[in-house]
Amino acid sequence: MHCYDCTLLGEFGDAVGVCHLCGAAVCVRHVHVADVPVQQLAGVGTATSPRAARRMSCLTCRAAEAALGTRGEAAVR
Repeated sequence: MHCYDCTLLGEFGDAVGVCHLCGAAVCVRHVHVADVPVQQLAGVGTATSPRAARRMSCLTCRAAEAALGTRGEAAVR
């Protein structure tokens, strides 16, 4: 699979992942990787995993999240 953004630029980059928001294939150059806390409802409270999950997004979706001042955690919970 080829990176969507590279294809738009007339280049060919091998995809290393898929954007969690739009589903576009992304290469190392066009991916943003973030650690996101994983939470689960536990009784009357919330339990948080000691390990964070990895979340990949394309630079376009990352810029859209940044414009809203969010990092997208709400979409993962």
